[in-house]
Amino acid sequence: MKKLLSMLLALLSCFAPCVALADTSFDGSVVSGGAVSVRAPFGGVVSSVSAQAGDRVEVGDVVAEVETTKVYAPEAGTVAGLFVQTGDNAETVAARYGAALYIAPDRKYSISADIEKAYNDSANKYVNIGETVYISCTADSDHTAVGVIVAAEGTTYTVETTSGELMMEETVNIYRSSERDSASRIGRGTVSRTAEVSVNATGSVVALYVSDGDVVERGQLLFETVSGDLDGLYATGSAITSTISGVVASVNASAGAVLNKGDAVLSIYPDDSLEIEIDVEEYDLSSIAVGDEVRIRFNWDESGEHDAQGSVRSISYLSESAEAGADATVSDAVYNARVAFTPDDTTRLGMTVVVTVPEAGEEGMDATDATDAE
Repeated sequence: MKKLLSMLLALLSCFAPCVALADTSFDGSVVSGGAVSVRAPFGGVVSSVSAQAGDRVEVGDVVAEVETTKVYAPEAGTVAGLFVQTGDNAETVAARYGAALYIAPDRKYSISADIEKAYNDSANKYVNIGETVYISCTADSDHTAVGVIVAAEGTTYTVETTSGELMMEETVNIYRSSERDSASRIGRGTVSRTAEVSVNATGSVVALYVSDGDVVERGQLLFETVSGDLDGLYATGSAITSTISGVVASVNASAGAVLNKGDAVLSIYPDDSLEIEIDVEEYDLSSIAVGDEVRIRFNWDESGEHDAQGSVRSISYLSESAEAGADATVSDAVYNARVAFTPDDTTRLGMTVVVTVPEAGEEGMDATDATDAE
């Protein structure tokens, strides 16, 4: 009898390796390991937001625009000193050079005058800011010009020329009449150069529209600024662009809101953060381990064309019921596990999947082999 029993056991052991055990499968879904914030590289008032939760964005996509402060030319003339560049803080530049840039005005000559040599007429003893005057040198009247009175105080006044050529430091007579007759003479003065007009601003320059030596008109746009300093003096204009490729998780800014540098504009689930979440019941823990290679099938894809391979990244040592503070039993102890995989362009957060852990000897199967075997 013992001999017969031994023979039966030996026979069963020969056939045991041929018995195929079933693979273990788990239901799961695509989740993200965490969102990452896209932060404002500069401050300002938000003019528009071009992304919303659920949108897909790529690195470099514009997600918001910030209003800029526009700086215009206060005078017509020539850019004679351009010290600010894109990315610079305009106030820092002005502290060193006196201004962000200078404009040499078209009114190139300035005359400091008084009424001492005015023709002896009471009307000639009173001048008005803004009136046009006519100028000629006292030496030979060869140098003439036309100007405007820009300042007056007591018996002195200042004239800036609008046309004509004079010589520096020469003495000139000033007349009300274009005929330059003696009876219209309102005074005498000395020629000097008109000072350059300084242009200043606050914040950092994100766009610059002129170069040194450019001729500009009064009211022409010179540059634009935003509040705060720019990292690495790098300016992208008024647009805030995404630094991450992925799916927008939430939007933290809205049109009209004030942003400070470093504020979160939106948060994104990065592509490389996507993974599979599965729940492992206690009695299945022996069938899965960290590092196991697994097969992933998306429930929407009946053909299996987008099957993927992955590996078990982690298995929690704390059951979900224990986390909730409940009294756990064998029947309700469930452990969270995460599976790393490489998503393709069809993968979306929340998609449901089936994760299969092959039995020993099957780990090396690729997605195609797995499909064929099924």
